[in-house]
This record gives sequence, structure tokens and C-alpha cells, in this order.
Amino acid sequence: MTPTTRTEHDSLGDVQVPADALWGAQTERARHNFPISGQTLPQPFIDGLLHIKAAAAEANQTLGVVSEAMGDAIEAACVELLAMPDRLRHFPLDVYQTGSGTSTNMNANEVVATLAARRLGAPVSANDHVNAGQSSNDAIPSAIHVAAALLLAQALLPALQRCREVVLKKGASLSHVVKTGRTHLMDAMPVRFDQVLGGWAEQLQGNVQRLQSLQAQLQALAQGGTAVGTGVNAHPDFAALFHTALSERTGLVFAPAAHYFAAMGSQDVAAALSGQLKTLAVTLMKIANDLRWMNSGPLAGLGEIELEALQPGSSIMPGKVNPVIPEAAAMVAAQVIGNDAAITIAGQSGNFELNVMLPLVAHRLVESLQLLSHVLPLLSRSIETFKVREEQLQQALSRNPILATALNPVIGYAKAAEIAKQAYAEGRPVLDVAVERTGLPREQLAEWLDPARLTHGGLQH
Repeated sequence: MTPTTRTEHDSLGDVQVPADALWGAQTERARHNFPISGQTLPQPFIDGLLHIKAAAAEANQTLGVVSEAMGDAIEAACVELLAMPDRLRHFPLDVYQTGSGTSTNMNANEVVATLAARRLGAPVSANDHVNAGQSSNDAIPSAIHVAAALLLAQALLPALQRCREVVLKKGASLSHVVKTGRTHLMDAMPVRFDQVLGGWAEQLQGNVQRLQSLQAQLQALAQGGTAVGTGVNAHPDFAALFHTALSERTGLVFAPAAHYFAAMGSQDVAAALSGQLKTLAVTLMKIANDLRWMNSGPLAGLGEIELEALQPGSSIMPGKVNPVIPEAAAMVAAQVIGNDAAITIAGQSGNFELNVMLPLVAHRLVESLQLLSHVLPLLSRSIETFKVREEQLQQALSRNPILATALNPVIGYAKAAEIAKQAYAEGRPVLDVAVERTGLPREQLAEWLDPARLTHGGLQH
């Protein structure tokens, strides 16, 4: 009978490990120590850690810390893992583990060592070879930055910029359409669709700029600080060679942090990024809710636009169609805001030379980046495809008593208020009431009260 386990050894003694597992003793201990959530660290974070292991092997090979053959084997093992569609099965550890992420760092070291040893035909040490010149205390913070930097540059920022372009294009196509503006959810002065969507686009652009401002800080890494920030056990030239190798591997320019003690003892950059992701979530919540309100009804709500029908909206009410994408975007926003709260608390756990909530930061930061990156194209599609119900817009505009605001400079606020109240009470157009109460020429009043003219601001008289 084929044995189901094999014996592995670490500094605490022997451990029985599943026979077919690539990991070793320390991973197996952690598997049993943390049966908490069943949630593992996300793939972008694991990939960032594997990029770090490969770049470290290249640097150590150049420096003669490991042999050329061993360096090649370690690097090839990392490449092999990165190419595996199901690679997360080799990284089974719970998010809620040792706060430094040492368990996951050793998980990576052991898996890479196993695959490298198979290639080399000789033993490869997880600690002495794969982890050479490194510590969990600089590798895990660096992996957080690498994963976040790649997701930001390659996924979130392109999706955000594309969404802004869609919003601007849609606004330009509707620049001739005037609608009732609203403040406090109540009727207000008229606005054009290009003005409304232009506001969204400016919000999105502000998010682009704020996120871009963090990229350089995000691409500065703790790697090279090793155990406590002093760089003990790392070759003096390791950090420079490592960051060059990592930059070549990823296509982003990474550099050593200006101060390892800050990079390892805090998670300030991750907290700042999360804060900006929260701001983006607030923006998306505003846009999603505007879409939902404008789409509401269509008969008993505002009914100003018609969102693309994507699926039946009810299991009991035939013909009902709901604004499912804006609702999904609003839920994403809520989760990102919640993630920021968790990251904020985790960021306060920098005790002396090390933050000890690193796996939580990694998990929640990557989740926020992924959720926003995935929902933005869907929201862009909703904006790109909605139709305007111009007849509904015109009916509301002609009956809007707030148009009387345009008469303030001519007849004063008090008399304009009387006209507005009478128009509302009698359900009549403001123009008709204004003609009766002011004695001014109808043609002149029609010009002053023209909704399209009022969207250009300034004095209309």
C-alpha cells in the first residue's frame, strides 16, 4: 500500500506531511494551528511572493550566495508555480495566522525548495537557500506592495481611466438633453446630461490622480531589511541586485524603501492606498445611486433613463427589471469601505520593528483592488448603454416650479416664491402663472424661463 504521509523535520521535531504535498514541516504545522476561516491568501499576493523568491535567487546567484545551478533551479521552480492555473492548492494556509506571515513565507520557501530540488537532483534548503538574504519580516511586507502595485498599474488604473472615458463620451453624446436638477432629492434648477456626467468624470479623474500619487511609495519595498531592518545576514549588494531583478521580472520599477525601519514597522503606505480605494468606493457609490434614482420607476419613479435590461428582476413579478449592475457596484463599495476599516486597525499594529497583522492587510487590500477592478468595466457598460427617456424629462421640466428662480433678479425672491407655490399647487407651468402675475410679455418670460438657457448659469436678463 502506498503511504499517505511522509516524515518531515523542522527545529521542533518530526511532522507527518501528506505524501503528495509540496510543502514541508512548517507549513503542515501551520495548517493545523490555524483552522479559522478557510480563507487563504489571495493569488496576486502569492504571485508577488513568488516573484520575490525568483528575484532573490537571481541576486543570490550573482553574488555567489547560492550556486549558479541552484539559483537557476529556484528561479525555475518559481516560474513553474506561477504558470500553474491551480497553484493556490500548494498554499493552503489560513489568512488568520501568525501576524508576520511567517507561515506563508515558509510555505513558499518549502514548496519552491521541493520543486527546485527535483530539478537540481540534490537537496535545496527552504531556509538556507530559497530564503537566503531574506526574512518573513521584509518579504511579506514587500509581497503586499508588489501585489498591490501590479494590480493598481495593470488592472485598476486602466479600468478607472476607461470608465472616465466612457462617462465623458456618453456625456458629450447627451449634451443637448436637459433634465431637472435635484438637491435634497427635490426638484431644483435644470442641468444638462453632459454637466451631470462631467461631474462624475471629474470625480473619477481625481481618483486616478490620487492613486497615481501613491505608485512610487508602493513600489518602494522593505526587501533588504531582513529581520528587524538592519539587513543582517543579507549580502551588502543584495538589495540593489534584488530590486533590479524584480523590476525586470514585473515590468514595474521597484526600489529599496528609503528607510527599512519605517517600511517594516508600519503599513502606512498600504493604509494610504486603502484610504484612496475607499474614496474611489465613495465615488462609485454616488454614481451607482445616481443611476438607480434616474432609472427608478419607470412609471412611479423618476424614469429619466432606462438601463440595459440584463436579467429578469423578480421571481414573482413578471416583467420587472432591476438596476443590477449599480446595485452590485454599491455592494462592492460597501465592502471596500469595510476593508479600509480593517486595514486601518491592522495598520495600528506596528509594534516596534514589525507590523503583526500583515496577512490581514494583504488579504483585504488585494480584495479591494480586485473588486474595484472587476466592477468598473461593468459599471462603464451600464453608463455606455443607458437610454434617455426625453419625453419624461420634458414633462418634468415644463412643470418644474423651481424655474421661477430665474425671475429673482427681475421681480424679487418673494414674488418668485409666490409664483412657484401657485404653479405647484395648481399643477400648471410656471410660465403661465408668471404671465398672469407679472404682466411681463410672454415671449420675454419664455426666454428667461427656458430650461436649456438656464443650464449656462449667470444672469439671464
